[in-house]
Amino acid sequence: MPHRKLNPASIRPPFAAYSHGLVVEAPKRILFASGQLGVGPDDVIPDDVEAQAVLCFENIRAILAEGGMDFSHVARFSAFVTDRAYFPVYGRVRSRYVSGDAYASTLVVVSGFTRPEFKVEVEVTAVA
Repeated sequence: MPHRKLNPASIRPPFAAYSHGLVVEAPKRILFASGQLGVGPDDVIPDDVEAQAVLCFENIRAILAEGGMDFSHVARFSAFVTDRAYFPVYGRVRSRYVSGDAYASTLVVVSGFTRPEFKVEVEVTAVA
């Protein structure tokens, strides 16, 4: 991983598998992926939050690949869900795609997205 984790002993450890901060030494190539919603290329939106989260991560995988990267290059995840109950579902899906804690992460509960069917959105910043 091209990042150095920052988890100061003077603050509470992260709540899950992520780091409080990361340092990326320049010069590097940075990829910013727009928020990905749980919609497939066929424009189908599954009702199930897990299926939507998988689609978010599969879309991100494709964007990373197009940029010559993979999930090991992700420095930051930002996720948004429409219900607190979706937090553990999102976390389990994310764990299928990344391991360890060498990334920063934010999860926010929001009131909704552009269409009411959407339950989760994920964006990343990757560095190579």
